[in-house]
Amino acid sequence: MTLIELVTQSAAQLEQAGVAFGHGTTNAFDEAAWLVLWRLGLPLDDLDGVAGMAVSPQQQDSVGELVGERIRSRKPAAYLTREAWLQGVPFYVDERSIVPRSLIAELLVDGSIDPWLGEHTRRVLDLCTGNGSLAVLAAMTYPEVVVDASDVSPDALAVARINVDRHGLQDRIRLLRSDGLASVQGPYDLILCNPPYVNARSMAALPAEFRAEPEQALAGGPDGMDFIRPLLRGAAAHLTPQAVLVLEIGNERSHFEAAFPRLEVVWLETSAGEDQVLLATRDSLLGCD
Repeated sequence: MTLIELVTQSAAQLEQAGVAFGHGTTNAFDEAAWLVLWRLGLPLDDLDGVAGMAVSPQQQDSVGELVGERIRSRKPAAYLTREAWLQGVPFYVDERSIVPRSLIAELLVDGSIDPWLGEHTRRVLDLCTGNGSLAVLAAMTYPEVVVDASDVSPDALAVARINVDRHGLQDRIRLLRSDGLASVQGPYDLILCNPPYVNARSMAALPAEFRAEPEQALAGGPDGMDFIRPLLRGAAAHLTPQAVLVLEIGNERSHFEAAFPRLEVVWLETSAGEDQVLLATRDSLLGCD
């Protein structure tokens, strides 16, 4: 059996089992490729280069065990491999934090928010940092900034510490435990936030893979806005005059606009569309006080 045949066979098993995707892959084939390549210790970005490689029966069995665990446990693949990639950067992850997948990562790397930044942009807050991935990407993208990465969960911050150390950013990223904005130390020139925003009905319908993640990092209350309401009321006090807030809200735009009908925001284009992430200036947020 060749490696590509093993990937195809594994993908069929995942498909037949009805596992859910969304933690780094969107389909059975890509997920199978990830699991096969990782298990065999091969580069995750060179499937074509190893597609014709012969796979021994022992290797097939080893892959089969991993695919079987993915199906039985319904855990995201990243929890099994202990690694996730965001914008080409590897991050450690385990069950103490959600699997990194924020669309804000795209906006950092492709320069979409750069028009609102400048020489004044020196202090950044990554609020609800989880495993620290956005804080790390912000520090990599903007070498002149320092970043505070905060989370209410000490478990998540322990995972973030692993990633900050892994990428050698201890001197530029400070980890803070904070319930929302309560214990952060602004003012900041840029706040990034991928908060818990999933509404109660959607939470109840989540596949098992998403329920394997910390509920605290996902659940946003009846309309998904429980965390976001106090955040927007308090954000201006933690921002410098030219600062902006970049906020991910997923599929909750209708609930967001119902909660903040007069707030002027800019919707930013991402791979998931232009209604998932918004930008608000400090001036616009003054009306939320």
